Amino acid sequence: MTVKKALFICLLAASALACAGAQKEEALSTSVQSAMARSVGDGIQPRLVFDNRAEGEAWLNEMSNRLVKKIPDEFMRRKLLTAVQYEATRAGLDPQMVLGLINVESGFNRYALSSVGARGLMQVMPFWVRQIGSADQNLFDMNTNLRYGCTILRYYLDVENGDLFRALGRYNGSLGRPEYPNMVYGSWKNLFAWKDIGGNIASK
Repeated sequence: MTVKKALFICLLAASALACAGAQKEEALSTSVQSAMARSVGDGIQPRLVFDNRAEGEAWLNEMSNRLVKKIPDEFMRRKLLTAVQYEATRAGLDPQMVLGLINVESGFNRYALSSVGARGLMQVMPFWVRQIGSADQNLFDMNTNLRYGCTILRYYLDVENGDLFRALGRYNGSLGRPEYPNMVYGSWKNLFAWKDIGGNIASK
């Protein structure tokens, strides 16, 4: 491990509680609100989405190994990773990027609670439940939190015409500032970059 990478990992460890809670509540158009509500409301259970089973198992095993220290229980690691891969892919997001965001936001603590009330793995603010969900949805539930977080980030990505840097800024409530997007990018590339069997970084 290089000194630069080691320093980066230390920085992330010290910054586990980020500020997605700084998201701004805003009025949504009826069509956007309906689409997001449909997204968070369907009951489809997570499953790996890969071209073939072998590729999916290779990804799951590799990412599971990388999360051993953060999530010691193998069953929970694999369950979480399956949900992240499914929800990210479903929303048109890179699963490794979402893992990087979760690492920055909550350090993979599904019960994380910020000082302003942001909840769970992806630090979702409760106002989103009022806007696009239902009162019986629990943001500390792993699948619910990931569904909301990925749906929200997809919305911000669409608002920013595919500009991930700006979408991450919106997600964090720090649009236009580089610190948060750079942390997510760094976590994504340094900790969760996915290599295929041939050893090349896979572009998803």
